[in-house]
Amino acid sequence: MSDHTDDISKHVRGYMIVGGTLLIGTILTVLASYVDLGHEWNIVLALIIATAKASLVALFFMHLISERQMIYVVLAFTAFFLVGLMFLTIGAYADFPPLTTTR
Repeated sequence: MSDHTDDISKHVRGYMIVGGTLLIGTILTVLASYVDLGHEWNIVLALIIATAKASLVALFFMHLISERQMIYVVLAFTAFFLVGLMFLTIGAYADFPPLTTTR
């Protein structure tokens, strides 16, 4: 029975470390909002911090860190298509038909 308790305590310790890291990431996000790097760079910094936090949640709390390789292939395809759709959306943002007026 003590082996099982030791195994659980390792997982709880890891969850506490990840939880603390997420708390630090949240504090960094709030502090970064007060730094003026220019509008675009503030967005980039916020996205980097959010991506790091989301990766921690996915890897540890959703147990992706112990998955087989196939899940990473599916995740890579999903990320590839997400980035592609974002570029299509951003590229179409300024694409207006001829003689269209904008405000």
